[in-house]
Amino acid sequence: MRDQKEGRAILRQIDKDPGYVRVAKAIETEIVAGRLKVGELLPTEAELSGMLGVNRSTVREGIRALENAALVRRGEGKRLVISTPEPEVITKVNTRAMRMMRVSFLELWDVQMKLEPFAARLAAEHRTPEQADALQVNVAELKANLDDDAFIIRSDVEFHGLIAEAGGNPVLSLATAPIGQLLYSATVDLYARVPQARHRLLAAHEAIAHAITDGNADDSESWAARHIEDFKRGYEVGGFDMTAPLPMRG
Repeated sequence: MRDQKEGRAILRQIDKDPGYVRVAKAIETEIVAGRLKVGELLPTEAELSGMLGVNRSTVREGIRALENAALVRRGEGKRLVISTPEPEVITKVNTRAMRMMRVSFLELWDVQMKLEPFAARLAAEHRTPEQADALQVNVAELKANLDDDAFIIRSDVEFHGLIAEAGGNPVLSLATAPIGQLLYSATVDLYARVPQARHRLLAAHEAIAHAITDGNADDSESWAARHIEDFKRGYEVGGFDMTAPLPMRG
């Protein structure tokens, strides 16, 4: 084909992706578009080979890529089923990506300062009795294990995850989870340097859980903001460099 005005040839870009990548992309497109629906069986290797015009080994490699992306899984009889990635998988991928990007405490904290108060407000407005109970259980267990730094960190991650879940917005849960995983896991040295931080954490969690349980959106939002601000102060008191990349811990 030629440009009629200038007489120049117009060449289309050649798709240089390996065959298995093109297979994976083609199937992924159908999944995302909803033409292949979650829970349905994926066509067999032989069927896909005929549909896509590639050999079965190429199809097999493409399917393996989709399995790694959690877009298909093995069902009964080892048949492949269309699936959606579990939130834990998405969190793990995003957390790893941010670690590799060498993000700092301050960069994550800036975002968390916006998200956590909003999450707490939504939780107060939408939490179920069971979700409120789960927050209270989390706080009670934290209080009973306040000398165990590893437990505190796990409890902290769980607490904020429960709040995001109680808000009833899956987008919020997906956004806050990797940030929380990175920030709270970075507190491994905080409690040694700033012992009072653990007690301030407990007091804040108690107040937030109480406000959410009562359905008080204003107090929930206010306490969450105070809590995240205090989190930063703990880092300042501990003498941590908040602009340095977070440590590459597992």
